[in-house]
Amino acid sequence: MHKADFFIIGGGVIGINVAIDLKKRYPDASVVLIEKELNFGAHASGKNSGVLHAGFYYTKDSLKSKYTRDGNSYLKEYCRGKNIPINEVGKLVVTKNESDLEGLNELFRRGKENGIELIEVTEEEARQIEPKVKTFHKALFSPTTATVDPKKILKALLDDAKNLGITIHTGVRYIKKQVNIVITSQGPYDVGYLVNTAGLYADKIAKDYGFSENYAILPFKGLYLYSTYNSEPLNTNIYPVPELNKPFLGVHFTITVDGVTKIGPTAIPALWREQYTATSNFKVGELIEIAHRGLGLLTNSEFDFGKLAINEFIKYRRSKMLSLASSLLRDGITNNKNWKWGKPGIRAQLIDTSKKKLEMDFVVEGDNKSMHVLNAVSPAFTCSIPFSRFVGEKIHNTLHG
Repeated sequence: MHKADFFIIGGGVIGINVAIDLKKRYPDASVVLIEKELNFGAHASGKNSGVLHAGFYYTKDSLKSKYTRDGNSYLKEYCRGKNIPINEVGKLVVTKNESDLEGLNELFRRGKENGIELIEVTEEEARQIEPKVKTFHKALFSPTTATVDPKKILKALLDDAKNLGITIHTGVRYIKKQVNIVITSQGPYDVGYLVNTAGLYADKIAKDYGFSENYAILPFKGLYLYSTYNSEPLNTNIYPVPELNKPFLGVHFTITVDGVTKIGPTAIPALWREQYTATSNFKVGELIEIAHRGLGLLTNSEFDFGKLAINEFIKYRRSKMLSLASSLLRDGITNNKNWKWGKPGIRAQLIDTSKKKLEMDFVVEGDNKSMHVLNAVSPAFTCSIPFSRFVGEKIHNTLHG
């Protein structure tokens, strides 16, 4: 029988940071983290866009607004301390037509309300920042937006965790709960407190502990097109004004930390939780579960799942992705042949099954035995340090408050 005072399931950026926070709070406690994959970064934490967001998309009363601005600053400081490269090129949010101006104004208002450095620029000023950009009358420039390599940050955090004395096991899966015992593929654990940061399977594990009653994960596949060489060099990231009632930011241009331009992402509904390719990680039970949920959402959902699915599935066509991205540039994309698909990521998007709506903010549920991070989607990577401290404090207050 293995033992752990604190037992963390899931070795993504949130799980590792929570483990670090708990070990610092309780130096004498045994902290064990398990990751079902043999290597870290196999899912969202290693396959996200690498963008450090600024924090102006989110309403002031949200957890995302509280932690994005600080998370951006903390991660930049962390990268500098570890000599991890950062590409600090900022971001332009552009408008396509007059109907986008209202959304742009709302983003500017939110940015100011959240204390984010944000500059309203004219069409001419936007072109001074990026000569190729196309915008209608005005745009917003975010100077604090940057890009990093997520896997390099994960590796540094893992080294920190090991140096603190945190026990880390890879290739170990959670199987089930038995009273105070956690059954894993490595054997049983006598667990004092369990923390669930399992991403795509967080809702499943939470249900074993009496949580996630009205929640379920709906997976969305994110695909990017990468420039095969520097055929479309840009000075800054370029984003459209998003639909503010949905948690997706639309097809945009991102400049990676290595200076490569990419277009995306999609938000294509996946048919099972880890459907990175047509047949990878196929599980018939998940296909039935998600298909059933999707069919229910087609006829009745707050976010018009049917329309979203149609609009996203057509982005499997490279020409559609390039067309959407071209609308952000004055002369469009000059060479459509110089773009190739990259490896997809899967977004573990939480839905409220009782209200048939997408959860826009982080969601955490727990008690004095376990804590479950149910919704930690973008900008969770940016928010990872302060958000994990919030989870650690929530656990501390639950145990001692």
